[in-house]
Amino acid sequence: MTLFVDTSGLFATLDADDHNHRIAGQCLSKALGAGDLLVTTSCVLVETHALVQRRLGMDVLRRFQQDIVPILEIEWVEQHSYSLGADMVGRRDKRTLSLVDCISFIVMKRLGIKRAFTFDEHFREEGFDCRPRQV
Repeated sequence: MTLFVDTSGLFATLDADDHNHRIAGQCLSKALGAGDLLVTTSCVLVETHALVQRRLGMDVLRRFQQDIVPILEIEWVEQHSYSLGADMVGRRDKRTLSLVDCISFIVMKRLGIKRAFTFDEHFREEGFDCRPRQV
């Protein structure tokens, strides 16, 4: 199966102090063990890179680049998806809904991806099956 990988899932996996760290690592390991295709966007990579560099430092950033990025199928965001995402942000009129999230939704729908590795409730609100499942 295919699993979309969001910044919140990646960050929790990398940050040992994150309260979701253990479950994020288990979820990612389970997906890899099942042979799931892990897909993300270039926008998620940029967002994750900046967040990890700033909050966790260069050693963790290097680990992200060496160990995680190579296992991801990257969907490079083009102008059309960017424009659709920007329009969605404006229509939804929610300060907490990011452009990166909206572009992720556009790409997921275009590719027929229904599951997301995320702790961001916006994915659930958009109708995606979020992993790990939160109780």
